[in-house]
Amino acid sequence: MKHYIDPGRARPSINFIDNIVYSHSLDLTGKPLDLKLSIMLQNGNSEMKLAAGKDDTKRTVANKPAILWIPGGGYRGVDKNLMVAEVMYLVEAGFVVASMYYRGSHEAHFPAQLIDVKTAIRFLRANAERYEIDPDRIGVMGRSAGGHLSALAAMNIDGYDSPEWAGVSSKVQAAYDLFGPVDMVAMIDKEAHDVQQPNYRWHKLEDTHPGALLGGDPYTMRDRAQEASVECYISSAMAPILIMHGDADPLVPLDVSERFYQQLCAVGLEDKADLYVLKHGGHGTPEFFQPQTKQIALDFFCQRLNHNAISSK
Repeated sequence: MKHYIDPGRARPSINFIDNIVYSHSLDLTGKPLDLKLSIMLQNGNSEMKLAAGKDDTKRTVANKPAILWIPGGGYRGVDKNLMVAEVMYLVEAGFVVASMYYRGSHEAHFPAQLIDVKTAIRFLRANAERYEIDPDRIGVMGRSAGGHLSALAAMNIDGYDSPEWAGVSSKVQAAYDLFGPVDMVAMIDKEAHDVQQPNYRWHKLEDTHPGALLGGDPYTMRDRAQEASVECYISSAMAPILIMHGDADPLVPLDVSERFYQQLCAVGLEDKADLYVLKHGGHGTPEFFQPQTKQIALDFFCQRLNHNAISSK
């Protein structure tokens, strides 16, 4: 049966640009590493532009707020695009979304991962015009290890900028921490206890996720974990932050995020922080990407990055 419809052109086409080098770095052995990110944005029909030399519609290019997705994976170095489909709702709402690879713990120890995140932010800001980004509206979000790094980035601290993209700010205007192990001292204490259990997956502290991240002498890890703990950097320079954590998380206890939120409130930053506790939520279980939780995140970024979401309806 033949049908004739008029769907209109209200929704711009989404393009996915992969394997963009944002940093030339080194691993633990001094071997060069090209760190890459991907970018998704609504900016017309790229295939038609290549084939016909023009887009399929006239449009006014307006710079968009950008959000940097920081993957988790226990700091082990996961595929930057592994869960990128779960943040497509932000692209549909008109945000530019970048997803980054940062050095895994087998390639570099902390604070290299924070340096990589801040370098990626500076790359986005330095190349804002190319990717239709508003350089004054950049946020970060991530799950687990990525949530921890997002929270660190939200502190807007100095001292962790690489020489790349010099003169460009690495500060962000909003952050979303999904069940991040933001208290690294507490995580080291937890792992030091757990490795003593006969059936635990690790048998040495240095083999655990936080232990591998910090590297070096396991007997000094607890002291060195202070540098990787977000509470040490809390100040009024912090960007507004959304925190989401499950009440049944077996890997990063809920009280890690609850203490973080309480610390923010204790210094008068409650107007810049929101904590949502998810009933039955485990470590990255489906509760975190349901319509309700996605809407909370979308509303947060729209408010904090001053953006009117595009409707696909």
